[in-house]
Amino acid sequence: MAKYMLVKSVLTTILGIFFINVGIAHFTDTEWFEPIVPELLGDPTFWVLITGVFEIALGIGIIVPQTRRYSSLVMVFFLVAVYVGNLNMWINDIPLGNTTFATIWHVMRLIGQLVMIVVALWVGEWLTKSRQQDY
Repeated sequence: MAKYMLVKSVLTTILGIFFINVGIAHFTDTEWFEPIVPELLGDPTFWVLITGVFEIALGIGIIVPQTRRYSSLVMVFFLVAVYVGNLNMWINDIPLGNTTFATIWHVMRLIGQLVMIVVALWVGEWLTKSRQQDY
């Protein structure tokens, strides 16, 4: 059981720090993220900044034990929602930093997104049957 908790703690911290770092990057390098925002959404700077706020908040929320459960669930919905930008980049071959990516990189990004969803559900204890019965 101690090994299980250690793995869970490490994965929670890694995911949280990753989200915080990416969220900060949304403020320090806004222009890098803007090209993948679908035109339909309007002002890309607004969407880059708002997603940065969410990423920082969710990163902190998943690290803090008292907010982990619901932060992890919101993180799952967030990951699904922001994948629209990644899909837009893939379908329309949009370059980031003057670089377009081969299909394999987009597939790897999708797999990474799915792994983050599963990890978020697991650390938030949404995949544990006994925990779900408590709510």
